[in-house]
Amino acid sequence: MKACNTIASPLCSLLLPILLVFATALSLANAKTYYHDFVVQATPVKRLCKTHNTITVNGQYPGPSLEVNNGDSLVINVVNRARYNLTIHWHGIRQIRTAWSDGPEFITQCPIRPGGSYTYRFTIQGQEGTLWWHAHSSWLRATVYGALIIRPKEGDSYPFPKPKRETPILLGEWWDANPMDVIRQAMRTGAAPNVSDAYTINGQPGDFYNCSSKDTVIVPIDSGETNLLRVINSGLNQQLFFTVANHTLTVVGADASYVKPFTTSVLMLGPGQTTDVLISANQPPARYYIAARAYASAQGAPFDNTTTTAILEYKTAPCPAKGLSVNPVLPSLPAFNDTATATAFTTSFRSPSKVQVPTEIDESLFITVGLGLNNCPPGTRARNCQGPNGTRFTASMNNVSFVLPSNFSLLQAHHQGIPGVFTTDFPAAPPVKVDYTGNVSRSQWQPVPGTKVYKLKYGARVQVVLQGTSIFTAENHPIHLHGYDFYILAEGFGNFNSKKDTSKFNLVDPPLRNTASVPVGGWAVIRFVADNPGIWIMHCHLDVHIGWGLAMAFLVENGVGELEALQAPPADLPQC
Repeated sequence: MKACNTIASPLCSLLLPILLVFATALSLANAKTYYHDFVVQATPVKRLCKTHNTITVNGQYPGPSLEVNNGDSLVINVVNRARYNLTIHWHGIRQIRTAWSDGPEFITQCPIRPGGSYTYRFTIQGQEGTLWWHAHSSWLRATVYGALIIRPKEGDSYPFPKPKRETPILLGEWWDANPMDVIRQAMRTGAAPNVSDAYTINGQPGDFYNCSSKDTVIVPIDSGETNLLRVINSGLNQQLFFTVANHTLTVVGADASYVKPFTTSVLMLGPGQTTDVLISANQPPARYYIAARAYASAQGAPFDNTTTTAILEYKTAPCPAKGLSVNPVLPSLPAFNDTATATAFTTSFRSPSKVQVPTEIDESLFITVGLGLNNCPPGTRARNCQGPNGTRFTASMNNVSFVLPSNFSLLQAHHQGIPGVFTTDFPAAPPVKVDYTGNVSRSQWQPVPGTKVYKLKYGARVQVVLQGTSIFTAENHPIHLHGYDFYILAEGFGNFNSKKDTSKFNLVDPPLRNTASVPVGGWAVIRFVADNPGIWIMHCHLDVHIGWGLAMAFLVENGVGELEALQAPPADLPQC
């Protein structure tokens, strides 16, 4: 049968809607629902020669990987047997109309108390690639996290040759202490918290650290095959460079969206970001180091300057002679402050084809992001003001330092009309226009605390200029928006200039992401359509920064009809 031409054939005009309905029904019929139980509890975990009672999911560190297809649904019952309040966020999942399952503490739900439980229910809609899940309460996500892999619908294929095998690569941070104690001490003193003691790959530091060589992760590969590495930066507070010795990486996806393939020798991922890469086994059979270390962009700030490793091992690599060891081939990693390499990587992303970028804008926001310092009130004890020169660290967006509510979640307060929990006066621009990346006046160092959201009508076309600042120090900020993917139109250094920099906008094939790396001392511009009702936090994914207030939230109103409205809250929604 010839393909239908709906203009030329009246019969085809009648058949096409029927065929589309049939195809949709078939697609829904193939969709599955996966049920999981997540038991959060303390588990003895030994790293760096010491054993800690570490908060884990199902006794695993990292936690279990979830594997689904586009269109499938997940039902995950989370039981909290730890001694801390807890929520789980499904990072990057759109959560269309299911904001109650998004997970950030006191934003879309109250926390799951010790001994309590909550069931997250959501459907994957139009997303394929690599995402992840993690705790969204204080610093619990230091150890409570795992991969969320979304393959194409059954019968569909990747837009690239099918790889021989796939391997999740979760980059993390490890403290030789209880991470919750680390952040509690920092919040009490007002100082920066202690940096991590090691980075990890799939939970193991690798053989550059003490007591780690025998547990180094091995990634197998066979000569001539191409494999897919799903790289996730699940670290708490550090952007990371990632490379494989003597191998190039072909980037094919990021944040569960496909990208126009490009080749690189090094990746840079901010916390929260994912990158899918193809690696070809085209080198002499041997053992090659996979390695990651810090991209530390803040001048003068302490950071963990160690390197984590795994090993890419060819199955046909020759065995070392008895009594001898053959060290893997070492990679070349960028310097920790190599902003040029980081920028070259982040600006290489394109969508695989032309996309429909919103061109007419209904809401235009200019949001400054960065750190600040609060002067301590007279009479404050010195031990509570151990920031620079007797101050306390803080952070803000548009000079508002975000404060989480404690009696209700924002979404609960919005849905039930509970007054006094938040206000809708988050400013669309900073209160004072200054040289944001230059010498900022001390009057701008102290933001105003508040629980403020910005209201959007359903369907509004939104542009946000994210402007970095140098109030305390300029650095790269990974900014994550819940409930949405967005197009990154451009990025640059210095202060954004609307008269000059709009000419740099890519309105043809910009990448679709959920976390944007705002360059050190620079800016990034994103656009999205507000087509998902609910309250959605936008925050820096350096967890110490969100704790200091580097966040805001969008309140997206319901549209017309049931399909454009937030679903009713589930019966087991945790209460505060």
